Amino acid sequence: MAADLFDRALLTKRRRRALAEPREGADFLMRVAADDTLDRLAAVQRSFETAIDLGGHSGAFGTRLLAEGRAKRVVRADSLVANPADGGPALVFDEEALPFAANSADLVVSLLQAQSVSDLPGLFAQVAQILVPDGLFLAAFCGGETLIELRTALMAAEADLRGGASPRVHPFADLRDAAGLLQRTGFAIPVADVDRYTVRYGGLGDLVADLRAMGATNILSGRDRRPLPGEVLARADAIYRDQFSDPDGRLRATFDLVALSGWRPHESQQKPLKPGSASARLADALGTVERSAGEKTGPDKRKK
Repeated sequence: MAADLFDRALLTKRRRRALAEPREGADFLMRVAADDTLDRLAAVQRSFETAIDLGGHSGAFGTRLLAEGRAKRVVRADSLVANPADGGPALVFDEEALPFAANSADLVVSLLQAQSVSDLPGLFAQVAQILVPDGLFLAAFCGGETLIELRTALMAAEADLRGGASPRVHPFADLRDAAGLLQRTGFAIPVADVDRYTVRYGGLGDLVADLRAMGATNILSGRDRRPLPGEVLARADAIYRDQFSDPDGRLRATFDLVALSGWRPHESQQKPLKPGSASARLADALGTVERSAGEKTGPDKRKK
């Protein structure tokens, strides 16, 4: 079993606070992830019978799936308390243990959920079982060097003033690891890519306010429970401005959005040819002369 990297009770508390205290514009990552996912779905020439929206928080993505005719039925599942009056999910679940039967959906979508799951291989393996053969899994989550500027500034500030640093920004999976994980957990036709977004802020406080409104502040199990002293925050702000500001004084914040897609294997899907099964020679296609290994190259002596 994977180590308990994240404090799941605190994650639920932070997400609930984020829904109760919205901040205008702070949902930009979810909107970008939703738009990108719907664009990828547009290339799939089919409508899905049953879609599962994992951890969609506000439910906006599931609503769009239905409105755009991409799914006939959407089951929204989240870790928050189910309460339709306040926009809660239809199903409450532990994000480490999905409560769905095998072969129960033909589309599973996870937006900004996988980045806070301790056992990512376990999550992907469970999704593979939930999908019917030829079912599709789409995920988008923060990865790579997301918040690298904030991580650097906070660690440097604590090291300067305290002689050591506690983790304040949790680690993110990189693209290569995420792509390999799809294959290892049994998905066919895996595709992975990453888009980098640079968001500019007037100050460190504005960035932190956005992260709070996303429910994305520190939830590491091994975090330092003590609040950061004001002098450490001031030092972090100074370091941030010195290393990661633009000429106009605004601060840059990096968000790497990793997008994954994979299909539950099915006999109808395209498969790579077996080695040696080609029916045409590469030399013929290139208009060159085929030579055996070790034969010296030279002018083409074929008769005209």
